Amino acid sequence: MTSRDIDESVSTELNRLRESIDNIDAAVVHMLAERFKCTQQVGHLKAAHQLSPADPARESRQIARLRQLAESAHLDPAFAEKLLNFIVAEVIRHHERIAEESAANGETGAGS
Repeated sequence: MTSRDIDESVSTELNRLRESIDNIDAAVVHMLAERFKCTQQVGHLKAAHQLSPADPARESRQIARLRQLAESAHLDPAFAEKLLNFIVAEVIRHHERIAEESAANGETGAGS
């Protein structure tokens, strides 16, 4: 079946839904960008004070929190956890890079 074979009302509804999906995707990307701006600041703060790039206790709390949010939103908690794990892995990678750059530049918590 091609798009020419689809009833016009179905095609209109399909397009409406796809436009909503596109808008949601754009919002997700912008929200992730904002999240990463915040986590970059966290990375700089951690580097300035020689804190570990990873915080397993925080990550565990976040996973539990996100799973609960997912359940209340009728989203698969396992999917939400996988998504958060992916994001956290990227954040840690950024924090490690920031720490390496900070160490290479001789930056410390005092005066930086």
